Formats: sequence, C-alpha cells, structure tokens
Amino acid sequence: MMPEPLPMRVASALVSGDEATPKLVETAVRQALARAGLRSAGSVLLFLTPEFSRQAQEAVTAAVRAASCLQVAGGIAAGVFTEDGWALDRPAAAVMVFGEGMAFAPVDEEREQAVAGGAPTLLCYGSEPGSRPRQSARRFGGSFAGKPGASALVWQAGRVSAAPHCALAVGGPRVDLRVSSGLSLLGPATIVDAASGNELVALGGQSPLASLRGVLPAEWHELPLHRLAAVLIDDAIGGDTHAALGSGLYREVAIVAVNADGSLTLADPVERGQRLAWAIRTPDSSTSDMQAALGRLAADSSTASAALMFSCIGRGPYFYGGEDCDLALFSRYFPGLPLLGVYASTQFAWNWEGVNRSLRNSVVVALLSAEGKKHVQSVA
Repeated sequence: MMPEPLPMRVASALVSGDEATPKLVETAVRQALARAGLRSAGSVLLFLTPEFSRQAQEAVTAAVRAASCLQVAGGIAAGVFTEDGWALDRPAAAVMVFGEGMAFAPVDEEREQAVAGGAPTLLCYGSEPGSRPRQSARRFGGSFAGKPGASALVWQAGRVSAAPHCALAVGGPRVDLRVSSGLSLLGPATIVDAASGNELVALGGQSPLASLRGVLPAEWHELPLHRLAAVLIDDAIGGDTHAALGSGLYREVAIVAVNADGSLTLADPVERGQRLAWAIRTPDSSTSDMQAALGRLAADSSTASAALMFSCIGRGPYFYGGEDCDLALFSRYFPGLPLLGVYASTQFAWNWEGVNRSLRNSVVVALLSAEGKKHVQSVA
C-alpha cells in the first residue's frame, strides 16, 4: 500500500511599494507564513524586482530573519507575480514559503547528478547562460537577465551568490511540468536545401522568403519578424510537425533579417537536411496554447499544493496590452492555488524524452504535489 501523502504547508505573497526596502521583503514573508499557518519555514523562494539590486543582501537577510530559515533562494527578476497579481516597473517582492513535505536542497553543479539523486532541479540564472542546461538532471526555471537595469544577482542558502546561477534539487513533492510555446504552425515542415551558418539559403525547392510568404496572408506586405519564427523539427518524432511541437521535440529560432536575394538570416545556425517549419506567435495563439497546456496539466495533477511559473518578459503584460492573460488562465484552472512566478528572458524545461532545453517567449508551469512516491511528469 502506498503511504499517504504528507500535507504540504505552503503559501505565497506579493508585496509592492514605492521604495525597495528590507521591510517590504519582511512584510511579504510574514504574510506568506500567516497564510500557510507557519511560524517558521523550512525553505523559502524569494524573487525581487530590479529596484532591490543595490541592497539585495539586506533584502535576503530580512527574509532569513522573518522566516527563521537559512534556506532562502531566488534572484532579481524583471518582474514578479503570484496568484494575487503581477508587478512590473515598481519595487516588489514575491515569496513562497514551505513547511514540512517540501525542501529545496542547494546543488553543486559539478556534482549535480550525485547530489540531486534523480530529483528535478530548479535552476535560476542571473545572466544569460553561456551554454545549454547540463543534462545530468531534469531542469526547469529561468534566466532573469534581459531588462535594462536588472542586475545579474541570485542568492542561495541566504546569501547573494558570487556565481551567476543557483541550482536547487526539489525534494519531497511530485513535479508535473508543462510548457506553452505560444506558437501556431503556419504549415508542415520542409527540408532545408542549402544553408551557410546562420544564413538560410534554400528551403523546399525555393527561396526561404518565398516559402515564408507562401504561408502568410497576401496582404502582409511587411513581415512581422518579431512574431514569426523558424521551428527546427526533431527527426525523432517522424513526420508529424504538430506532435513535435507538442512534445518539445523542436527548436525555435528567431528570424533576424530578410536579405535581398531571398535568403533569411536566423539567430542560430541551420544545416542542410534539417526539417524546418514556419510559425507565428500572437496573443490569440498564445492564449489558446496556454489554455491547452493548463488543461492537460490540470487533468494530470489533481492534488497540486503549489505552482511555480517562469514566463518570458515578452509573454506578460507587455505582450497582452496591459494584462497577463497567461496568469489569468492559470487562476481559472487552479483557483486559489499558491503560485510564485517571474518574468524571465530565457526559460528552461525538459521535454518528453527528458532532454533539457532553453526556451524563448514561452511559459513553463511546474505543479508541486504531495505524493507518497516521487513522480516527474514529462513535458507534452
């Protein structure tokens, strides 16, 4: 017989103000403790807006004292949010406190596989990582660089770290993970006929520009490059482009420039023989994709106690015209569930094969559930 799940005492709080002070952080922590019915915490996740950059250690120390807990981790993000709302362009602290049944254990990157023991790892970067996430453990999280004035600061074990990242093994709960890319495919994948580094030269027997215009409405004389993307499809999924997108077996590549000869300059190199599809990201496609991802997550995780969410700064209120539709959808599917989230420049998640990926313009949602036996749900 499976043991009964341990109850998870967890809660979040979001506090904003006119000034970035340690007192504001202390208030957020005390609110979260009160909501969780805790006098002290076993672990604390704390994310702060860029206004706290100059006194980050003082703010973290305030959280340590308020929670009576040394295990405080997090970083400076462009913006923060909880189930209660979001904060951008003003001082704010978002915190989540955990009691029994949950722990975030610091991980030494060089010994990650041995220390983590197979547990998924929450990864927080203060700056853009120089390489893709390591494959020694399943990782999720985000990189918070990308906004002017946002310092590359992270903290772990109650101290601002000299390293640009912190890694935490998630101990105790089951972690169910889903990703919303927000992309809508414009057609099936075709074969890259010719390429040179980042230059896409020929695609499916025609110029890349002709291929792209062929799947767009004729009245679109000006290409919305900021919303269009090339999607490189993993051969492991076979010929099903939509299945590849849903399973995470793809790599999104931004279109940098349109050239006079009909070739396209991409943000990453592309090779002859790869399969490439065109896709677009709009507010409508993003909300539809987020709704589908949350629907699958809700069906798989009926016992969630809390959630973590890493949203691209390009998928928050700036994208949706002053409101965060992704956050609103989360609240609709999981009303009242404690949530801690940040707006990140890069997101990390594993796909259904367990391979770690770096993502852009996406939303990563992780549900934490008390379980007798740890189970990690693959992305789909």
